[in-house]
Amino acid sequence: MTAEERRTAILEILTGSPQPVSASTLAGRFGVSRQLIVGDVALLRAGGAPIIAAARGYQLQTQTGLPRRIACRHRAEDMQTELQIIVDNGCTVLDVIVEHPVYGQLTGTLQLSSRYDVQQFILRSNAVPPLSCLTEGVHLHTLSCPDEAAFQRVREQLAEAGFLLEN
Repeated sequence: MTAEERRTAILEILTGSPQPVSASTLAGRFGVSRQLIVGDVALLRAGGAPIIAAARGYQLQTQTGLPRRIACRHRAEDMQTELQIIVDNGCTVLDVIVEHPVYGQLTGTLQLSSRYDVQQFILRSNAVPPLSCLTEGVHLHTLSCPDEAAFQRVREQLAEAGFLLEN
């Protein structure tokens, strides 16, 4: 299989998968190194493929629902509560964004849409501090919400928990 054929096959796999696919899984499937898959994905992205790297692997970026953004502030130990409030109201947490004094805006792709997703993310993130530690807990989330009512419920519950930054 040529490199071009492998990249085409990677796109086909991602197109057909409802779940993220890890670089290790793709490497095993094609009998190549994980790093070669990372390079393939970089080339696919450079060519315009809408591939995102979520915590659990690669997936094609799809935009459904209403995009909304919220500003939050909380301690690292409150991260699970914050994320559960969002997913429990039917919204997906697409990313987390912080403003770094040297690098500017840093964005981490999350793609969390259920309590299971949140639980898995928390388990993986226990070994490293969250991006919001760089900004004393201040961060943004981009959400995909099924409707405006869901977004308002999220805002209200985050405000009740003391996590929502407001004017």
